This record gives sequence, C-alpha cells and structure tokens, in this order.
Amino acid sequence: MIRKILVALLLLTSVTFIAQRTNSSPYSYFGIGEEFSNTTVEQSSMGGIGVAFNHYKYLNFSNPAAYSDLRYTTYSFGLLNTDLTIKSNTTEQSGNSTSLSYIALAFPIGKKAGFSIGLQPVSSVGYSLTNSLTDSDVPEISLFEGNGGVSKIYSSFGIKVYKGLSLGIEVDYSFGNVSNSITNQIDNVSLATRYDEVTVMKGGSVKLGAQYQKELKNKIVLNAGATVKLGNDLKVTGNNYLYSLTFGTSGFESARDTVSSASFDGKFNLPLKSTLGIGLGKFDKWYAGIEYESQDAISSTTLLGSADGAYKYGKSNRFSLGGFYLPKINSISSYWERVTYRAGIRLEKTGLLVDGSGNNTNFTPIDDFGISFGLGLPLKRLSTINAGFEFGKRGTTSNNLIQENYFNFRLSLSLTDTNWFQKTKID
Repeated sequence: MIRKILVALLLLTSVTFIAQRTNSSPYSYFGIGEEFSNTTVEQSSMGGIGVAFNHYKYLNFSNPAAYSDLRYTTYSFGLLNTDLTIKSNTTEQSGNSTSLSYIALAFPIGKKAGFSIGLQPVSSVGYSLTNSLTDSDVPEISLFEGNGGVSKIYSSFGIKVYKGLSLGIEVDYSFGNVSNSITNQIDNVSLATRYDEVTVMKGGSVKLGAQYQKELKNKIVLNAGATVKLGNDLKVTGNNYLYSLTFGTSGFESARDTVSSASFDGKFNLPLKSTLGIGLGKFDKWYAGIEYESQDAISSTTLLGSADGAYKYGKSNRFSLGGFYLPKINSISSYWERVTYRAGIRLEKTGLLVDGSGNNTNFTPIDDFGISFGLGLPLKRLSTINAGFEFGKRGTTSNNLIQENYFNFRLSLSLTDTNWFQKTKID
C-alpha cells in the first residue's frame, strides 16, 4: 500500500502544491524531513565552509574549536526564506516558506577559550499535495499532508591547547515530532479513508573538533580544521491509524470506523560524520577555503515508507568552496569599503535514494547543487547584519521524480557586546 501511495505522490499526475510555514519541499516526506544545513548565514554565503574558519566575533556552527578565538560576546539569530519551484515531466508549481534558522549566544572565557549555546532546527516536514486519477475506470483523489520536524539545543566549547592548535567539543539534544497523513476518496463512494502516522523523535549526539593555524609570509595565515560527529540514534516512537471518514458540505470532517491502529518504536540511525577543511587568508581582509564532508548510509525503521522499500539511504558527501573579501575594515570615506563580500559553491550528494518506479529496483540519488553570495553590513561598534542569497537545484525529473529549483534568502542579526565578563573599572 505504502509503495503505491509513494508512486502516486512522485508521479504527480495532477498536482496541487501548497506552501507550508516551515517547509514546502515534497522531499520532506522522506525520513525525518528535509534536513537543514548546520551553518550560520555567514557560512552559508560562503558555500557552507566553516570547519577550518574562525573569527573573533562570529559564531561557527561547524567546528566547536573555533570558539577559542572568540573575543566578544555575540548574540545572533537567523531567518530563512525559500522560494521553490518544483517540476515533474508534466507539471510545474511554485511555493514559498519561511522559518527561523537559529538563536544563539557565544562568549569568550578568558583569552584562550569560548563557549556557545543555542537552538537550531535539524529538519522540517511541510508538504500538501493532491493527486487526481481521472483517466482510470474508478476516478479517485488522494491528499498527502505532513508537518512537524526536529530541533536541537546545543552547547559548544573550544580552547587553545598549544601554539596555533585548538580543540573543541559540542553536545546537543534533538527532539521533535512529525505527522503524516494520506486521505483517499474514490468517486461515488460516500466514505473516504485516511492513514495517520504521528511520530515522536529524540536523542543526543557529540561532535569533536580541532583547528590549527600558522602565519606564513606577508601576514597570510594558513588554517586547517577537522570535526568528527560521533554516530548516534534518534529514538522513534509513535502511533498509526487507518480509519474511514466523511466530509460535510463545508469541508467538516467526521471520523467513522477505525480499521486498524498500532503503536511502534524504532530508531533513525545517524552514522559517524567527518569533515575536513583548509583555507588561506589575511586577517580582516580576505579568506578562501575548501571543505569536504562524508557520512555512511543512514538507516531507519518504522518511518513511513521505509519498511516498504519506497526509499533508502546511501553514502552522502559534500564539497564546498568559498570565501570573503573585505576592502577596508576601518574606511572612513566609504561605507561599502567596510562591507564584507562573500561567495561560495556547494556540491552535495544527500544520500537519499528514491524508487520512482514503484517496483523497488530503480533507486535514483537525490543530489543538491547551490551557488551562494552574501553581504556583511556593519552596524555601530562590531555588530553586523548578514544577508545571504543562494540559487540551487535538488533532485531530477528522471525516473518519474521531481526536480526542485530554489532561491534561499537568509538574514541574520549579529549583536556584539564588548562588556560581558569584564570587570568595571572605577577611576
């Protein structure tokens, strides 16, 4: 049953696409939803690099070791707006979604250490699609809806342990719930059927990081970094229901007979993830870096479609290249010379493999490609407004699947305070 439902969803014979508050991607149907990149707006504008990069006032979600270079208390929050166009071989529709990217606080501890704490989304589910089969002997319409997602709270600590060498650790706890429903109405049949699945997820993880920097000739600095996020499980519990219902003239729903109900528990296993990066730069002038991330195949049980072979996971990896340029940080004559200009490129194999044929034999990888740009607009003192723009493509129309073309606009406010943890001086 689930395989037939998935094929209907992916074929999109006649699709109506409705944007949700936090997500509008049909690919959020799979697993725990569409996963967010674990980066700040500044990092996202540089293709997602950050494992080797550090700065005295910016947050870094990629490598906890970077907080050893933090010199000011920084509050930051980010927003994400996505304009999405999806297309199959026969149709094309558009949607829009807006969500909070993160809320975080970071501060230095002495001259050799730093700490950060915050809240970030991990994944989001938000889709509403209808599929009409009007050319069959028995016309019918199916409605696919999903919402929810997973978020995490985290704490990171980084410290300098030797000349140019910093180490760090991050601990996080993920939590959330996902609801999926499939409603089917057959022509001239008074009762419709609905399948509901409500899932609760929770679990913790640990990331270890290291950074090394060395000054070369002409004040050019070489940066290298690495992180290892240890493998962890998200515990999955929930309930599913299959029941009949009727619709009133005003759209009012009335549940009737329960066909079946069951509780379940399982897990969403996330293997060890490793990231390596290297970069060159000049302090508050320019920086260019490359980064590579890899992870073995994710495994899951109990989640909608996974047990029936509708999709599976393979190895994932990401390659990013990016950097920034700051013309003159202390320019008096021109504001635009104090603006930070960022750019980057990202190539990613998400690891998601989807069977669009419905026969469990032809799985197609869902890859992601993005080009990004950004601006760091200075405010008074050391605070900044950071804007990022990303154009990208995910998926493919081959094998009866969906291609997504997206434009991401990211915005963050980074407020820097120089007074925290400093003793008040009395003249």
